[in-house]
Amino acid sequence: MKKKDTSKPVMLYAAEEIYLKISEIKLKNPEISLIEAIERYIGSKSYQNLSSGKFHNELLIKLEKEKIPKKTIDLLLIQKKMVLKQLKDNDLNYFAKSSFPLSGSQTKFNLLWRMCESYELWCKEINEKKLITLGISD
Repeated sequence: MKKKDTSKPVMLYAAEEIYLKISEIKLKNPEISLIEAIERYIGSKSYQNLSSGKFHNELLIKLEKEKIPKKTIDLLLIQKKMVLKQLKDNDLNYFAKSSFPLSGSQTKFNLLWRMCESYELWCKEINEKKLITLGISD
């Protein structure tokens, strides 16, 4: 029987970064909700690197040293463009105190949630359930 490939797809690097940082926020603040942990992630250094394109730029530089197929690089560039567009600050309003995102922030929140969910689904796929700390995909 062929062993299942458990190497992380390059497209999940950003999702993993987001997931690990939100998990860290939640671990340090167990009294807060997952929604609030995501809210706190917005504005963090990790978020700033992602929303400015710096995260993808550094990843692409690292990947240049490896023999990554052009199609994968192209997909990463599409991911970068999508992330930049959806995390772009149109205004200074992030979230209301009621834990419900303001409409301008809803796009950011949804993207971060989906990225975390995709990371958890990959963890389930490779049978690494111990990496799942947020329980978004349950």
